[in-house]
Amino acid sequence: MSAEVHPYDSSLIPDLRILPLDVLVEHEYNDDQRTLPLAKRLEAEGVLKNPPIVTPLDQEDSRFVVLDGANRVTALSMLGYPHILVQVVAYEPPQVTLSTWHHVVSGLEPNAFIAALTAVEGVDFFATDLLQARAGLARREFLMYVIGADGWVFAARPQQPQRSIHEQNRLLNALVDTYRQRCRLHRAMTESLDEAWRLYAPLTAIVIFPQYEPAEVLILARDGELLPAGLTRHLIQGRALRVNYPLSELGAPDSLEEKNARLRTWLRRKLTSKEVRFYGEATFLFDE
Repeated sequence: MSAEVHPYDSSLIPDLRILPLDVLVEHEYNDDQRTLPLAKRLEAEGVLKNPPIVTPLDQEDSRFVVLDGANRVTALSMLGYPHILVQVVAYEPPQVTLSTWHHVVSGLEPNAFIAALTAVEGVDFFATDLLQARAGLARREFLMYVIGADGWVFAARPQQPQRSIHEQNRLLNALVDTYRQRCRLHRAMTESLDEAWRLYAPLTAIVIFPQYEPAEVLILARDGELLPAGLTRHLIQGRALRVNYPLSELGAPDSLEEKNARLRTWLRRKLTSKEVRFYGEATFLFDE
């Protein structure tokens, strides 16, 4: 289903704002391999196609947490822009649903992969079965579990139980750091070895992470703690795509108030000329 957005139907109009880059707080590490090529592409195209998704940190903090689009934020910062166009959302259903990606690791020798994981200090890494691994992760007894290419299952847990969320996050980052720069890393939702082999051969393993709550993401971001790259998966209802906002507007020497006034005029013009459409169904995009 698609529908034209009426200029006065505010419930369907995305909350687009221009914000200073220095009020944005990231919640996970960037994918360094993507940032520099993205900066070059943004500079060549001269437009910001899809605004990053941000949410207010809390009522007593004027900062915003970047839920999606950290690489775009970093790329524009690298290019020296003072401001960025964002879409502000409420970090709660139905507008935002939080789930967790799996890491599909390929191109790394399995024994080397396991040896690196087991060398991380403060973590016990042990063989288990899939049912126990899922139950332990659901209870947050485990930091993660791993399904190997041959079907073996290992789980990682803190050597000291009941660690704080900050301590658990540091251990989790240490585990992910053992492989993220040494392999081909893919984000996926599947735990199926058959599907992973078909899509990501030569397969090393699938790494399964716990389900986080929005409050945990916000607390870690507030305290300067970053989750591993490619872990959180935010499903956004009413996401603004293909906005193609000129970077010249973001880099102009005018005040933030003037830039937002021009943004509101630009948005009204788009709505009045019926250039904005709302699609209520799930979609596949082939030009990202």
